[in-house]
Parts: sequence; C-alpha cells; structure tokens
Amino acid sequence: MKNVIVIGAGPAGLMASIKLAEMGHKVTVFESMPKIARKLGISGKGRGNITNSCSYEEFLKHFNNNGRFLKTAFRCFFNTDLINFFRNEGITTTEERGGRIFIGSGRATDAVNALHKALLKRKINLMVNSPVSELLIDNRTCLGVSSNGRQHRSDAVILATGGKSYPATGSTGQGYELAKACGHSIVTPLPSLVALKCDTDLSSIQSVSLKNISAELRVENKKVSAKFGELNFTDGNLGGPIILSLSREAVPAINSGKNCAIILDLKPALDSEKLDARILRDIEIKKHENLLSLMRGFLPIDLCYFFINKLSLSYKLKVSDLTKNVRMLIKSGLKELKFNLVDYCKWENAIVTSGGVSTKEIVATTMESKLIKNLYFCGEIIDIDADTGGFNLQAAFSTGYLAALSLNSKVD
Repeated sequence: MKNVIVIGAGPAGLMASIKLAEMGHKVTVFESMPKIARKLGISGKGRGNITNSCSYEEFLKHFNNNGRFLKTAFRCFFNTDLINFFRNEGITTTEERGGRIFIGSGRATDAVNALHKALLKRKINLMVNSPVSELLIDNRTCLGVSSNGRQHRSDAVILATGGKSYPATGSTGQGYELAKACGHSIVTPLPSLVALKCDTDLSSIQSVSLKNISAELRVENKKVSAKFGELNFTDGNLGGPIILSLSREAVPAINSGKNCAIILDLKPALDSEKLDARILRDIEIKKHENLLSLMRGFLPIDLCYFFINKLSLSYKLKVSDLTKNVRMLIKSGLKELKFNLVDYCKWENAIVTSGGVSTKEIVATTMESKLIKNLYFCGEIIDIDADTGGFNLQAAFSTGYLAALSLNSKVD
C-alpha cells in the first residue's frame, strides 16, 4: 500500500484518488477551495457535458497538436468507461447534438455530489481550504508537500491543480508555480474557448443567436480555420460554440500582435449564384417596400438594423431604388460579414487553458514526470486543450485514471 497525496479536487484529481483508493492505497486530497470540483459544477452551462460519444480517432482530432500525448490515457479509460463509472455511482447520462454526453438530470452538481460520495465511500482523506505551497523535493524525488505551514510526507504526489480558467473556482495557476519550482517548463498559459472582442459595437445585437452559419478565422488575411454551427453575440463580444472553437487559434495570434478577423457566412446553404437569385426574387416581390423589409427575409430583425448600418446603407432605402452595386454589397455582406478582432476575453470567462506543463517533460504512458521521481501530472495543468463538446473533461478524467494505474503498478 502506498501513501499518495493528490493536489487538486477537480475531475482529474478526484478520478486518480478514487481509482487509487479502489486499489488499496491510502489517499489524501489537498484542495485550496472549501468545496470540490467547482468548475465541473458549472460545466456545460451547468448541465455537465462530461464527454463525447465520438470515436477514439475522431476524439484526438479535437485536441491541439499535443493530442497524441493522450493516446494511452484514452485507451485505458475512455468515454464509455466514464459513462459506466458515473452509472455505477448512481448518475445517468444522455446524449445530445454533436455526440455531447450530459448528466441525465441536467445538473452538473449531481456529478459533483456523486464524486464527493465516492470519496467518502472509499475513505479518502479530503483536506479542503488547504492550498499546497511547496513540493518537498530531495535528490530529484518528490517526498510530499507543504500545506498550511505543515509538511506532509508521501510515497508519491499527483499534481492536478488545473489551469487558470475560471479562477473563481480555484484554478489560479498555482500548480504552474509548483511545477516550475522543481524544474518543469511551462508553455505560456492563455485563455482558450473564450469569447472574442472586435472593433465593432455589438451592443444592439447582444441577445442575437444565429444557428447553422459558418465562421472563418483569418490571420494576416490568410484562412486558418473554419467552423459551422451556432454563434452568439454576448456581452458585446463574439461568442457561441463556433467562436469558442476558433478562439483556440485566434487567441495566440491576437496575443502575438497579428491581424485577425472573423468572417461570417450568414447563408452557407446558398452559393453566390443562388443567393443572388434569391435576392433578385425578393426584390421583385418587395419592390414597393424598403431595405429593412427586404433584409427581414434573410436575417433576424435586430440583426437587420445592425447589418444595414454596417454596410453604411439606410434601412429606409426603397427596394425599387437598389442598384446592382448595392445588391452585390448586400450579397457580399451576407456571405462575408467581417469583424476585425482586437482582443479576447480574459481568464474569468475562459472555459479552459491553453498551455501548461510541457508534455515533453511527462511520460505519456504513465503521466509521471521525466524530471522528478514519484511526481505525476494529470488534467488541465498539462499543455493540452481541445474544442468544446466534452473533450477537455474526458482528458482530465482519463489522465487522472492513467496516473493512478501507473502509480499502482510502479515498483520502487
């Protein structure tokens, strides 16, 4: 039996703790916050999008370039395993659009409560309000931690403190400092899956939500990525699932000072020729009306005013007076509505963290540090991030599971 300390009571740390306890080890969890898994409790807009049903191969495609690092973790513990784990803890799940797996009750807090009960059932020692200030390192070996002015010795330590996103939930980046202190490299953490700021006033359309549109990210006038789905204009920013996904590449580019823009295709089902024919048809039907009436056939009313203003046109313009050039301008706007990006929302609004402890310094098949013996990493603290849709939480649970398995099988 090993005496193991886990730092961080989020999905990764809790899964590692539960698995270790099941294998007969003594586990103590140090959590800086008064309650466990606060970030999990607000995941999926409070509904708990814990994983995704897509295949192993497809799953990896949703991660950054370090996604291959997760191959062993996913082979050990994948989406069906996670669903079964929660089922065994009394929690049902349901599948929705895009393969997203949610907590069946629609309450992410039910998953948190189930994990807390799992800790109690397995007699895991949970130390809340107990931030770890230092890893005890001697001869390149981790021997325990310091917390609240006391030293706590152990046979191994698992560092699962998360990243820097949603700092109010406890993800303050503290784990990076602990890792740096013992020699680990930190890839610069940046907010990811976050709303983007543009140079256009969006206050008039902040409640507008658009479905089935395309968004393209251009960096220095070159197409970098494109997504199809839902977009929201929220709090004066560009948001929604497709923008959050594009932010993974937009944020580093904005941060490095590059010119970035989002180009919206508001009518992706129609090519340029078909859209032109549709506009001509509507012009004939509404020739005695104004431009606002014409645009209401294409866009929500609030967006109509915004769209017309952005094209520097008057909504009172008579449809019968539209020239070919104005028609082409409208068509171009519907197919390529451009928003120049100037910034991104900060950590308080980011769903996950891009960056973290370098994967080059962690053994992918065990999650153990290559630099410090008996030190393991799991979850968002590692330089791995994915699209929205349950991928990031699955990675947390899977790496926690693998760390526990590896630690259990290790012979000192």
